[in-house]
Amino acid sequence: MPSHSSKKAIYAALVGNSLIAISKFWAAAYTGSSAMFSEAIHSVVDTGNQWLLLYGLKRSKRPADKTHPFGYGMEVYFWSFVVAILIFGLGAGISINEGISKVKNPHPVNDPFINYIVIGVSIVFEAAAFAFAYKEFYKTKGAQSLIKAVRASKDPAIFTVLFEDFAALVGLLVAGVAIYLGDVLHMPVLDGIASIAIGLILAFTASCLAFECKGLLMGESASETVLTGIKNIIADESHVLHINEILTMHLGPRDILLNLSLDFKDNLSSNNVETTISKLELGIKEKFPEIKRVFIEAQNWMSQNKD
Repeated sequence: MPSHSSKKAIYAALVGNSLIAISKFWAAAYTGSSAMFSEAIHSVVDTGNQWLLLYGLKRSKRPADKTHPFGYGMEVYFWSFVVAILIFGLGAGISINEGISKVKNPHPVNDPFINYIVIGVSIVFEAAAFAFAYKEFYKTKGAQSLIKAVRASKDPAIFTVLFEDFAALVGLLVAGVAIYLGDVLHMPVLDGIASIAIGLILAFTASCLAFECKGLLMGESASETVLTGIKNIIADESHVLHINEILTMHLGPRDILLNLSLDFKDNLSSNNVETTISKLELGIKEKFPEIKRVFIEAQNWMSQNKD
């Protein structure tokens, strides 16, 4: 199940992007800036994305049933992938198209001071949302670098908001610089170029998100920390001779499926094997609550590896 931090980060971004989108559309209509229009589209797409992420989180909480015996935890991965597609298709596509149109038919931006005010306010909101999302993400990243932590994260809701807010901040800076230079240098074409640049930023962001979500959809294993912890628990069990195989897969941000193949001592009775399996399952789930299902197979190591 997704963490409470995911929802808090999404709600913070949702409120910020909704207010920012309204102000950007007003500024774009008033001044005729393509870069500001692209930023407005960006904020609308981000707002819609937050609703989709919340929808995915809600759907992922549904209990297991006959058609989905392992539950619906992976729905959050699917909707995060949809978000990446929308950023690429709508955000990047519309921004680049608007930019190309402005480059072909450049016209001066009316009253750029309005854009500066909206960009400044938007930067404050986006920076606050980014800081909030980073704070929630920081709780789980540990000593890893930001990039490694994103690659290792199994909760796409938080790093999606993180990516979106960072892209929004970069886009706002690009828009602000382009509008200023276009006004000072009397080069309205820079407004269109900025719109294209914002589209490319969105396309890059969407590609990174899609890549991360693809791995989660295909089924990623548990972290090395979890795997090492499982091995240590098994190593402390004297009735186990050898670990044949450990297979794990994330069915959700905090829902791991564990399959174990173990070689037990030959002189153990079936009752002792059952007791040991129950003890191992209890110990593993107690140390790692995110492991919801454990399947342990008793198999001779030689027969398991003879091929």
